[in-house]
Amino acid sequence: MPAFPASSAELERAESLILEIPDYPSAGILFRDITPLLADGAAFRATVDALIAPFRGMFDVVAGLEARGFLLASAAAYASGAGLMPIRKAGKLPRPAANVGYSLEYGIAEVEAHADFPRGSRVLVIDDVLATGGTLAAAHEVLRKLDYEVAGTAVLFEIEGLGGRDAIADRRLHTVFRS
Repeated sequence: MPAFPASSAELERAESLILEIPDYPSAGILFRDITPLLADGAAFRATVDALIAPFRGMFDVVAGLEARGFLLASAAAYASGAGLMPIRKAGKLPRPAANVGYSLEYGIAEVEAHADFPRGSRVLVIDDVLATGGTLAAAHEVLRKLDYEVAGTAVLFEIEGLGGRDAIADRRLHTVFRS
């Protein structure tokens, strides 16, 4: 997939609002704090537009991963007129749901989603950060279990060199910012 969007002053400013917090939540981790970006209306709009631009007309539903992915996916669903699907951590949904487990560097986790859309719905998956890719790969698998089509994956920020791109193996992966 070609790079999109071309560099713009709005996106450069938006990227400058992402703060790097060393040693959070534990030593050796460089946390990307997107709350200043979310607080700035123009920057937030530019990044949401950039997340969905390559996929316009190609999806029916936007899925957001808990928790910061919810914020971006909600705005993207609203901006595009699509439905919204939360992909939650295990045990958070009130009705029966499809679930998929995946490995973390410190244990095992699960994600789950409801089957609230017609089979075959085209789903754009959105999250805030792509690191090792485990959560996004599990999200793709849960969507397949529900008989949905993954229309693509969009992330706000990709941390290169951690294998995330290979783990999700989505040729339609689109990232707005990279490190």
